[in-house]
Amino acid sequence: MKSQSIIAAVAIAALTPSIASADEGLFIAASVGSADLSENFDGFAVDTDSTAYRVAVGWRVNDYLAVDAGYHNFGRFDQTFDVAGTLTDVSLKADGFTLGGIGSLPLSDRVSLFARAGAFFWDGDAEINNVTAARPEDTNFYFGAGVRFGLTDRLSGSVDGSRYELDGTSSTVLSVGLNFGF
Repeated sequence: MKSQSIIAAVAIAALTPSIASADEGLFIAASVGSADLSENFDGFAVDTDSTAYRVAVGWRVNDYLAVDAGYHNFGRFDQTFDVAGTLTDVSLKADGFTLGGIGSLPLSDRVSLFARAGAFFWDGDAEINNVTAARPEDTNFYFGAGVRFGLTDRLSGSVDGSRYELDGTSSTVLSVGLNFGF
């Protein structure tokens, strides 16, 4: 399902009209996607996914470089375990702010590849049977790559994958998004 969405987005990019090459200035971006988590926490092997979203504002320096700051929410990872015949609900969530850079490689007037990386300032909440077990917080690294395609002279779509490190745990987020340049 996820790979079909990516293939559809790339196909749309190939069929969209050309956009202006002026890629400088302020932009806002939003994306939604699927975050996965596969990790062992204190004997609980969590292997689930959730709906994640991100909003950001940034400044495109030129066709190749940009900086952005945003908010990223991983959603809620829920899983139920059978512990000695008793059902135990485990819930994990994390959100926070990003600050990073974006490098782009224009392939045509309407399509470019991009890579992004930066710092993720986050906090989380771990619950067992609706009782808070931990509230971790940290600053960790994130990185990702994707393709951006022009829809109009100011609006573009994107498909990307990003990896977020969360204090010894990591989550991969596959998402689709929109970017609006001013």
